[in-house]
Amino acid sequence: MKRGTGGKGLSSPGPLSGPAATGEGACDRTVGRQPHPLVDHYLEYLLVSKGLSENSLQAYSQDLDLFTRFLGDRGADVASVTDETIFLYILYLRQRGLSSRSMARHLSALRGFFAFAADEGVIPESPAELVENPKLPRLLPDVLTTDEMERLLSAPDMETPLGFRDKAMLELLYAAGLRVSELVALTPLDFDAQTGLLKIFGKGSKERLVPIHYLAQDICIRYLENIRGTFNPVQHFFFLNRSGKGLTRQGVWKLIKRYAVQAGIAKAISPHSLRHSFATHLLEGGADLRTVQILLGHADISATEIYTHVQANRLLTVHGTYHPRSRLHVKS
Repeated sequence: MKRGTGGKGLSSPGPLSGPAATGEGACDRTVGRQPHPLVDHYLEYLLVSKGLSENSLQAYSQDLDLFTRFLGDRGADVASVTDETIFLYILYLRQRGLSSRSMARHLSALRGFFAFAADEGVIPESPAELVENPKLPRLLPDVLTTDEMERLLSAPDMETPLGFRDKAMLELLYAAGLRVSELVALTPLDFDAQTGLLKIFGKGSKERLVPIHYLAQDICIRYLENIRGTFNPVQHFFFLNRSGKGLTRQGVWKLIKRYAVQAGIAKAISPHSLRHSFATHLLEGGADLRTVQILLGHADISATEIYTHVQANRLLTVHGTYHPRSRLHVKS
C-alpha cells in the first residue's frame, strides 16, 4: 500500500522575493515566472481544452507561480503538498494582506491545478479538494468545546455495524488528532492493541506513534474483532464502507457533517475540526507545545503555535469571567 507521496516538510510562512512577490511581470505567462513543467502543461490545457482567455490564463499563471515559489523556498514540491501545506499557504496569503476574495481566487486556482495533477497521475488525489474558501477573518475553523465533542462522539448508533464503525472513527480522530488522509490510510496492523499505540504515516511518509486512551482502544478492539468483518473486506483498510472498500476523504467529511447536525452542533465543522480540537484541548489541559507538535506530526513548530492563539483567547475569556477583580464594576 502506498504511504504518502514523499517530499520535504514546510517551514513557517516567510516572505518571497522576485516578481511573484511584487507582482511585477506576473501578468505574462513567460516573462517573470519561474518555469514549472506541470504548471506549463496545465496552462496549455486551459488554453487548448478549456478555451480560457489570455487574461484568465495570466491570472492563473500569476497565482500558481506564487504558490510554486512558496513551495520552492521551503524545499517542497507539488507531490509533497497536503491539505496542511495549503493551510500554511493560506496563512501566508493572509500575512501578505490579501482579502478573502483574493484568497478564494488563489484557492480556486489551486483546486483546478491539483485536480489536473491528480487526473494526470502525478498525485493520488487533490489535497485542495476539500479546502473551503475563507469566509471570516480567522486562522482556524471552529474548535469544538468538550461538551460539543461529547455530543458528537455520542451521535452514532452503536447498535448498527455502520454506527459502531462511525463511533470508532470519531473516537480515533479525536484521540489521535489524525488528518483525514491519515485516517483513511490506516490498516488494522497500524493499531497495536497490546500497547495502545497507533502507527501513523503522515505527509512525506513520515511515521509517528501516537498513544490513544483506553476508551478509544476498547472501541477499536471491539470494532476490529466483531464489526469490521461484517463488511466483507475486499481492501485491507481499517475503516470500510458497505462494499468492503476503504472509506474516502469525502465520505468521512459527509459523515462528520451529518453527525454534527444530529448532535445539534451549529458550527461548520470538518474532519480537521477534530484535529484542531484535539490540539486545543491538550494545550488547555496543560500539555506543552513541543509534545503537541510531535503528536500532530508537524515538521515545524510554527504550525503548532497557531493553537496558542486559540488557547490565549479562551484564557482571556475565562480570566475576564472568573477573576474577582475582573468582575468589579467601578463607578465613575
